[in-house]
This record gives sequence, structure tokens and C-alpha cells, in this order.
Amino acid sequence: MEIILPCKLNSVEPITVNDENVLVVIGANGTGKSSFGRDIAERYPDFVERIAAMRALFISTSSVNFRDMISERLLSPLVSDYERLVLRLREEEYEAAVNYKEACKENPSLLPPVTKIDKIQEIWEKMFPYNRLVRKSGFIELAATSKNGSSYNASRMSDGEKIVFYLIGAVLNAKPNALLVIEEPEIHLHTSIKGSLWDEIEMCRPDCTFIYLTHDIEFASSRRHSKRIWIRSYDGDEKTWDYEIMEDNESFPEELYLEILGSRKPVLFIEGTDQSSIDIRLYPHIFPEYMVKPMGGCQKVIETTKAFGQLKDFHLLESKGIVDRDRRTEGEIEYLRQQNILVPDVAEVENLLMLEDVIKTVAKRLMRNSDSVFRQVKENVVKLFVKEMESQVILHAKHQVRKKLETTVDRKIATVEQLAEHVEMIRNNIHVHEIYKEIKNRFASYASQGDYQSILRVYNQKGMLPQSRLCNLLGINNKESYLKLILSILKEDKKDAQAIRMAIKKSLGA
Repeated sequence: MEIILPCKLNSVEPITVNDENVLVVIGANGTGKSSFGRDIAERYPDFVERIAAMRALFISTSSVNFRDMISERLLSPLVSDYERLVLRLREEEYEAAVNYKEACKENPSLLPPVTKIDKIQEIWEKMFPYNRLVRKSGFIELAATSKNGSSYNASRMSDGEKIVFYLIGAVLNAKPNALLVIEEPEIHLHTSIKGSLWDEIEMCRPDCTFIYLTHDIEFASSRRHSKRIWIRSYDGDEKTWDYEIMEDNESFPEELYLEILGSRKPVLFIEGTDQSSIDIRLYPHIFPEYMVKPMGGCQKVIETTKAFGQLKDFHLLESKGIVDRDRRTEGEIEYLRQQNILVPDVAEVENLLMLEDVIKTVAKRLMRNSDSVFRQVKENVVKLFVKEMESQVILHAKHQVRKKLETTVDRKIATVEQLAEHVEMIRNNIHVHEIYKEIKNRFASYASQGDYQSILRVYNQKGMLPQSRLCNLLGINNKESYLKLILSILKEDKKDAQAIRMAIKKSLGA
């Protein structure tokens, strides 16, 4: 569907977006996000449904005309949008039960229908794993029951519990192919569930277009494969907005981060710029409590993490960084950790996907013999490492020699004679053959002992995963399919996700 966006400042031609399932409109408070959404709603009255969870909890008459409002007030007590939704769901549940009862007279083996309340219950309980929704008094009353057995009526749910219930139900009840304008989709939602909740809701209604109005940059970042619209300001008299459209592979500009820094969420700086990179796709699911910000190269991550930490008295936010291990020495790694920069116990981010516990968890998920799969992968990786050992040794030796040169050069040199003498001293003090021999013996020991974890720590080889035949052993197509499966498990946030997350965090020393 082509959507004409509101009037853009200094733009003559109308701005349109095509075939987008998700639009994220983000900006600081007071920049005109609600007016932006209202403008879109007025353009498409036959398609639009506006969802504002906080307002839905209170009495609302916005959906009826004046005559209907008077009639409703005279004949029945006012109800909120939330209460209206519950009434509609109860009506559907009753009708489904009656129809099912009648149908079973003809076909006793007929399975019961899946109603909207069933779908709401499934998602709601994923968000609140220590609670569950039950039906009382037949199917009329909803209650939440905790593990200790205490229960309370749905009307006594917390605002957060009600909002989750309402958001799921409101989207499920939307008309086909609706344009859903959702204000503050993150409100009253704990940071650990707001991304996963909307992932679940979006999957329930692939026919709809979701337009989120938010000031939460972490939520906006979680809507991958979306078109993001950054609103800077709004002129109410002219009804024009100063905004910028960003593709899903663009990072948010620094100016926007400064605007929204009030989110008070700890920041995790990582490597990568391309949204398809493993770092950017993986780490938000490993550290959902952090706002993950890709910085490009490792040096930029190091510099930014240190600088952000030095300004802690100003912004009060915790910050960490993650850089690949590559061929860093233990001394380098210890220095980085003192600067709040995590370094994994594997050579690079691809190797995290090859951790034993990660492989075994995925293998079990696919009903494979996890021990057998890992044993074969381990054998293949050891063979690959042996085959490429000489080149790997040289790479590590070059790195050590370069670091020794960097730390040995004395900058307090005044004459060419002093420089020549100093260079000769360096040559005599850096024993290349000894460095090479030590690394070669160590790597040979890893290979002979089948020390898989140590090989992952030193082996920089982006082709290791496909060459290990892991995907063939699991019965999946390729490395990308393997990564997508891991990400889907992490999104579920169940036992398998905990196992994968724990293995990766352990490798990072987190």
C-alpha cells in the first residue's frame, strides 16, 4: 500500500512510502509525533485504526458520535476501550462455544476452535511467564493466577498487564489490511518484553501495516526491517514537519541519541555498521537490557566506550563495549576489560555461533543427536585448523611483533644517531624466531589434544562454520539459516534461549 506522509518542511512534492509493513516515527517529546499520526489517520479513514493503550484504560467516547454518546450515557454506564474489548472478546468466545457444541453433534471428533482469547492468552503468558490467564465461570471471567495459587479478577490487573492484554486484543480485532497507528507502543512495558511483545503481535497480523509513534530509541531500534522517520520539529500553524526518512540499514544519528538520552538505559557499543552483520543482529538478543549501538571498527568502540565512561557524572548511564578478540594478547585483553570493554573467549563473533553449548542446543532443537553432531563438528574444525596452522601462526606472530614494536619505540630521540642505536636495540630485543616457535608449539598442542575451545580462541577463519559441515549435520541450508534459527530461539526467550544466552555471556566474561 502506498502511504502519503504528512507535509515535509521545504518539500514541494508529496513524500510517499510503498509496501512497508512497519513504519517507526521517532522523536523527542513535543516534536509533533501524535499530530503526525493524526494527519495520516485523516488521509486514510477507511483503513486506519488508532491504538493508544494508556488512553484505552480510561473512559473514552472518541469512537461514537454525539447522539450515540447521549444514548449510551442514558442507557448504560460508560466503559473504557479496554472494557469494550473484553466485552467483544467474551461475545466471540460465547458464540464460538455455542457453534462448536452444535458442530460436535454432527462430528464428535471435531477440534475446538482457536479464539482471539486463546491467541491473547498464548502471547500474554509469554510476556508474564510467572502468571497465567484462566477462564472462570465458564468462559466469562478472566483472572491472573500466580505460582502461589493466589488469583485476582482481570479488572484488578496492573496497568502493565492490562496494556499487554489490550494491545494484543486490539490488533487481533483490527479490520483486515488495516493501517494501525500505535501511540507510545512501549508505555508501561518492561524493557525486557517491549520488543518481543511487538514481534509476537506483528507476526499475528502480517496483513496490517504498523505505524509506531515513539520517543524510545531502543524500541525503535528493535523494529528491524522497518522504515524509520525521525521528526525534529512541527509547525502547527503551517502543519508541516521537519523530518528525515531513514532506511532500515542506517544507524540513528548522534543528534537523535542526545535528544533521547533521557531513556536512561545502559549503552552497549559494538563493532559493525551493516545491519546484516552478526554483531548487530546477535548482541541485542544477548543483552536485551542494553541499548546496543554499532560504532563501526573496534578502535571506534574502544574510544567511544572510554569517552562515554569518562562522562558518567554527566549522563549517569552505564556503558560497555564489545570488540572481537582477534589476535590480542592477554595483557591487551586485561587492559580493555579494565575499560569496561568485553572481549570474547573466541577469536571473532562468528566463533560464538560455534560454541559447544550453542551447537548442542540447536541440535537438540532440531531433534538431532547433539553429542554426535558436536563430535563431528569438532573433528572437522581441528582438521581445518591443522591445515591452516602455518598461516594462523604467522598472523599471531606478526601481531605480537607489531605490539612489541609499538611499546618499545622511545619517542624521546633527538638525533639520528640515537634513532639508529634505538632501532638496533629493538632488533636485538625482539626475538622473532622464539615468538614464532612458542605460538607454533602452543597451536600444535591444541590440535593434538583436540582442545576445541582453545582453537576457537585463536582461529580467525570466517569460513570455519560452513567448512565444519555444521549446517549439513543439522539439516539446514547454510550459515544464514543457522543464524536465523539461533535468533528465532533467542526471541522466544525460553529454556533454549537461556542456554544460548548463557553460553555467549560466559564466553564474554559477562
